[in-house]
Amino acid sequence: MGGLYNGGMNPGQPPRLLDQMRALMRVRRYALRTERTYCDWIRRYVKFHGMRSREDLAEGTRKVEAFLTHLAVVGNVAPSTQNQAFTP
Repeated sequence: MGGLYNGGMNPGQPPRLLDQMRALMRVRRYALRTERTYCDWIRRYVKFHGMRSREDLAEGTRKVEAFLTHLAVVGNVAPSTQNQAFTP
């Protein structure tokens, strides 16, 4: 099983999730600072949910809502930041 962080360099395994995200952001010409910020948020999201594999990405909407609620309650994140983060 190719995890979220493990395996991308081994033949026969898919690229790591963050490597795929970085490649996509570079194709779309995101600023390096934006890329780093997004990858940091992805790491926080993965850690919050204790994700270990790509299968853990299922039920994304529910998990995003739980993460944003956690940020609002514990992290005092502004509602406008939550709304921006949840915009598909």
